[in-house]
Amino acid sequence: MHDSKGKYKHYLLYLLLPALIIGVCGPAAEGAVSASAPLQAATSSQKKDSAATRSRVAIIIDDLGNGLRGTDEILSLPIKLTVAVMPFLSTTESDARRAHERGYDVLLHLPMEPRQGKPSWLGPGAILADMSDAEVHSRVEAALDNVPFAIGINNHMGSKVTGNERVMRIVLAVCKERGLFYLDSKTNSRSVVGKIAREMGLPPVENHIFLDDTHSVNHVIKQLRLVGEKAEDQRYCVTIGHVGIQGKKTAAGIRSGIEAMKGQVDFVGISDLVREEWHWSPRPSLTFP
Repeated sequence: MHDSKGKYKHYLLYLLLPALIIGVCGPAAEGAVSASAPLQAATSSQKKDSAATRSRVAIIIDDLGNGLRGTDEILSLPIKLTVAVMPFLSTTESDARRAHERGYDVLLHLPMEPRQGKPSWLGPGAILADMSDAEVHSRVEAALDNVPFAIGINNHMGSKVTGNERVMRIVLAVCKERGLFYLDSKTNSRSVVGKIAREMGLPPVENHIFLDDTHSVNHVIKQLRLVGEKAEDQRYCVTIGHVGIQGKKTAAGIRSGIEAMKGQVDFVGISDLVREEWHWSPRPSLTFP
């Protein structure tokens, strides 16, 4: 009996041995690969999910086009930016081209009449509230033609014009004709731009925070912290800074401030944000032969 049991055990061992060998040599190795592959996929997926859920910040820098202070420093920042270039000035074309070559978005920074101040401060090609419909239309067209690579428009000054529904309908009509969008700089708290944009089927894009309304590096850093908080609250934030008198301080403040924001937000061009938030795509409403 004992002998038959022994034979039976040896017989079982003979049958199971190949399976044991395969289990140790084959699936263990496969298990290492298949375990790491899902792990790698999960890690990749987590990174994608993390990137997808990170808030986005679009930094717009106004007043390029006239060789103002801070232009070189702004154009060397290590994040994606949007530059707003004024038309008909000494470095309009070269600034727009440099920005485009760096992968930045370009806007036409269109001079518009303010409530206070002299229209002569605006520079060439300005839109004034008492202009005829035809004159407004032709001026917007000419300014767009003067700024290469422009994908949209924002206002330089303009607190008077952005509250004028007649004029802004014409400006936004040109945007729609050309497949562009309009970014309201919000120099007027009673701006009608957002309302008109919605009515016309354009994205109601607007500025949330000015970075350099006080001319100091520390203020820009502080404002960037507010930008990060607002972006986390509503998924994104649009913020505006400037070249000019404060340009180098603005650039230094941005360079310093973005270090603390890395990994928390994604810095995007305004076109990226408009596509993602409003599903905008550049489709001109006019067709040409």
